[in-house]
Amino acid sequence: MSAAAAEPKEEEDVPNMSLLDITEGDNERGIPKAKFIDDVGAFSTSFQPPASPELLIGAYSDLMNKYRTYEAQLNQRQLRLQEKVPELEKSLSLLRTLMEKQQNPDSEPGVARYSLADNIFAQAELDYPGNQTVNLWLGANVMLEFTYQEALDFLSQNQNRAKTELDETKIDLAFVRDQIVTSEVTMSRIFNWDVRRKRNSKQPGASTNAVST
Repeated sequence: MSAAAAEPKEEEDVPNMSLLDITEGDNERGIPKAKFIDDVGAFSTSFQPPASPELLIGAYSDLMNKYRTYEAQLNQRQLRLQEKVPELEKSLSLLRTLMEKQQNPDSEPGVARYSLADNIFAQAELDYPGNQTVNLWLGANVMLEFTYQEALDFLSQNQNRAKTELDETKIDLAFVRDQIVTSEVTMSRIFNWDVRRKRNSKQPGASTNAVST
């Protein structure tokens, strides 16, 4: 017995939708702003063929996942900067103390404790008037020697930059959280529009046109 050949399934037309269709511009650091859909029916029919509720919800779900990634990254950055700013302030305070001691010829030698290894410290005698340089850790096991003024300029620039980055991170974090709320509300509106549309289509004499929210 010969088997009947399976008829090819017609592909469903799907509108071409991109991130630009559900966003409207970016903030100052390139994070997209979610578009709030006021009239879901009109927005759906603005595509050819009209965008299905599943496609719209899927697009906003993908967008919201991007915002969740932004949020996690910004949270980590905020924590790092919140630790970095006080460290820089402490370093600047210590440096200014050394500079004051260095400028006073009557300053007596001081004693400092420094770390040799984990939980192992040693003491060093500091000759304030005779010392004019300081070593700074730059990261990745790199230490450089600076004059006091060079160190002051370097640390001050890093402090100002870190404070600016922290302020921008807080602004971006609040912005991203607003976009998450906008995306969630829009997804809820799309779902409710689809429910009303299906309910109306089942009523006698109902129009098959899209129902706007």
